[in-house]
Amino acid sequence: MWPIGHRGLITKSNPASLFSVSDNPMKQSIAPRTPNRWLHRFAFFTSCITFPLIFVGGLVKSHEAGLSVPDWPTTYGYNMFTFPFHMMVGNIFYEHGHRYYASIVGFCILILAIWIWRKESRKWVQKLGWIVLVAVSVQGILGGVTVKMLLPWYVSTAHASLAQITFCLTVALSMVTSKWWNDDVTKTTNKTSDRLQTLTALTVGAIFIQLLLGAVMRHLNAGLAIPTWPLANGNIFPDFTSVGVALNFAHRTWAFVVAMLIFTTAYFAIKASKEHPSFKKPAIAGMLLVVMQITLGAVTILTEKEPNWTSLHVVGGAAVLASQFVLAVRVRHLTKRTAEAKEIVRGTKKVRQTSTNGVRSVPISENS
Repeated sequence: MWPIGHRGLITKSNPASLFSVSDNPMKQSIAPRTPNRWLHRFAFFTSCITFPLIFVGGLVKSHEAGLSVPDWPTTYGYNMFTFPFHMMVGNIFYEHGHRYYASIVGFCILILAIWIWRKESRKWVQKLGWIVLVAVSVQGILGGVTVKMLLPWYVSTAHASLAQITFCLTVALSMVTSKWWNDDVTKTTNKTSDRLQTLTALTVGAIFIQLLLGAVMRHLNAGLAIPTWPLANGNIFPDFTSVGVALNFAHRTWAFVVAMLIFTTAYFAIKASKEHPSFKKPAIAGMLLVVMQITLGAVTILTEKEPNWTSLHVVGGAAVLASQFVLAVRVRHLTKRTAEAKEIVRGTKKVRQTSTNGVRSVPISENS
């Protein structure tokens, strides 16, 4: 009779297993995850086809084609997929083409979410897949509401902003399904990682604010509220005669804040790339892309919002966001904050509180 240990039955065919298992269960190594190659390829493909959708959507606004198809979800009474191609002329081409391409992207995301649910063992990845599916579904509904409500700026802005979020979520799925991703990675911790944790979060947040400012400005038709570049009608500061001028100036000014954050983040990311080589490429890409994006912004103004240049500027913003999003995810996956930084983040600094007996210092509790 062969003995049964705490790890299960030890068979006669493998008596050496008596010595192959550590007595301490905490020291057992977890079998590495075997990535699904085709699942990752499809996730990457889905993120790749989602990116041009932002350009296609930009073309709709650039050509003011949003109401060229006045009904939704039908197209002039036709089922969207049976609308005759020979009738896709003028601005109908841009609006109907946008709907058609968005449906293809949505269908790919649906397949991806189901595939992940069926084949991916990690529950949090399954949830992420469903979140992306919900995001793209809401995005489609917002597109319809935009048409039904005759293009209100706030709905159009929400539609544009959610597009950026959805794209980043598809990028996240592409990352976490890759063979590069290791859930059991040993995270490093040092002062550089503290800076990167903070800087990447600030940078992604700043970029999203910039995209939001750009969307509001665009849908309020304030893109040429300041028609000159780099100066505002020959001055550093414009005459703030309208909301459009204020939005335009805020968008220009915030762009340089974003650029400074990207270059600062890149400096520390490249410094940390000796230990984490995967930080280098998105850091360099971010610097190149933000220079390109500022240039595209200038060209947009100098060409008086020529549709193709303007749409490239829109999709360029998505590229900048994606580069820094990838860097932020990698930083959080491979590093962690030092104990000192965690204390600051958790709010354990002491504050002054006035009492009847005078002023005393008390720590902020984590539940306050």
